Amino acid sequence: MYDCIIVGAGPAGGTAAYHLAKQGRSVLVLEKESLPRYKPCGGGVSPAIAQWFDFDFSPAISVKADSLRFTWNLGDPVEAKIATKEPVWMVRRDIFDHFLVQQGQKQGAELRDHTEVTGIEFQSDYWQVNTANGPVTGRYLIAADGAKGPMAKWLGFKDRKRRLAAALEAEVTANVKDTSTIHFEFGLVKNGYIWNFPKADGYSLGVGTFIGGEPQDFKKILDEYARSFNLDIKTSKQYGYPLCLWNGNQKLHTQNAVLAGEAACVVDPMTAEGIRPSIFSGLIAAGAINEALSGDTNALEKYSEAINGQWGTEMAWAQKLGGAFYRFPGIGYKVGVKRPSGAKIMGKIMCGELRYSDVAGRALKRLIPGFGG
Repeated sequence: MYDCIIVGAGPAGGTAAYHLAKQGRSVLVLEKESLPRYKPCGGGVSPAIAQWFDFDFSPAISVKADSLRFTWNLGDPVEAKIATKEPVWMVRRDIFDHFLVQQGQKQGAELRDHTEVTGIEFQSDYWQVNTANGPVTGRYLIAADGAKGPMAKWLGFKDRKRRLAAALEAEVTANVKDTSTIHFEFGLVKNGYIWNFPKADGYSLGVGTFIGGEPQDFKKILDEYARSFNLDIKTSKQYGYPLCLWNGNQKLHTQNAVLAGEAACVVDPMTAEGIRPSIFSGLIAAGAINEALSGDTNALEKYSEAINGQWGTEMAWAQKLGGAFYRFPGIGYKVGVKRPSGAKIMGKIMCGELRYSDVAGRALKRLIPGFGG
């Protein structure tokens, strides 16, 4: 029997596996795909995650980007250097996620990929996890199987607080002349933005909407945006996928189990950043389960409290800011993005050097006259 079984080998699962194995716990990671596996994602990673690990991420980073370029309807550009200690990391998720799991394996965690979980059963004081390759048992469970995974439902989390957002992404192989600039476009899509994230060998282009609204033709919008870079996405693979945006505090633990990563709905509702919050949840989950294994009967409850308190408090501000910005994007672009300090502030938030709570009050006053009055 394992101390902990982790379902899902994304950033949350890989992080939890590394930190639990490092504490000497027996860990099994189950992943339905074969690693390395493609995951649709812009692939922007906040360098702030480095503080939670004691190894070098360089092998998993494609390029580093230190500049932002914003446009409105492909015009009215704003360019800015991020001016942070470390640029934003651009990663390919197949490489990044696998690298993280491999660090856990070096600490003694076991990986069984190409192993789909078919069901779970609680047996008095441990979990039996049924897989396509037979059952395994563990004292604790971490459900880190993403936005579409079944684990949360199986664990009894039927009505999670989340806002489901939609995104479409295309991976384009290209000769990238400028790997240091991240591109954002706000005018072509309603209630969201379009992105172009550089990699060493191409671009990750995507479009997402974060506060609902009427259906939009994502393929047409993304095609128009790609053509502005002289890129043809019709010949590249395109992936539609859901995002689980944070939508308020909630219980994330149950009997000997916790939700982590997108299964815990931790995605930033302003930027749709998912990697850093997923890693953070995996880190806190590992600590909680380590404490539970040491006899702390309240450890899993403390996990929910920590995520709601430390991440949720920030996300409440992100939600307010995103709600105002995406409802009135024209105003947001003028008073936020075009403001001399606006782009730099966004860069610092992306890099983890500033928090929403540091800036959201002032930003909301500019976006919504009378806010806070």
